[in-house]
Amino acid sequence: MRHSTPQIIKAGMAYFGLVFGAGFILGTIRVSFLVPRLGERIAELTEMPIMLVVIWWSAQYITQRFALPTAASVRLSTGLIALGLLLAAEFLLAVILQDQSLGQYIASRDPVSGTVYLIMLALYAAMPLMIGRTPSASGYE
Repeated sequence: MRHSTPQIIKAGMAYFGLVFGAGFILGTIRVSFLVPRLGERIAELTEMPIMLVVIWWSAQYITQRFALPTAASVRLSTGLIALGLLLAAEFLLAVILQDQSLGQYIASRDPVSGTVYLIMLALYAAMPLMIGRTPSASGYE
């Protein structure tokens, strides 16, 4: 079955929504409770394994829910759409809520957790492609 561009965009938007929603909740917990006790770096590094599970689960769910074929172009497009939306949302929030320029926001990132974050972004974009095709018998269709 060939997937249309609107269907791929919907899958990317849904993937973004799931991961961004979970990240927003976890980020609130991290900033409110972990950063004051552990510091920015440790708090961010503590959150990342949980986010990796969220990313993996969300990619699994989206590929099943939208019955995405294993074609690299479809799955990578889904991940790249989600990544674009995530970066736009993050930069917008940094500029509006933290009253920082984009350059200030990027410069303010911790070098260690920031590097791990960049790796996480790459995994986020690639995860729909990385996971194997799952059967539609899972009940998500």
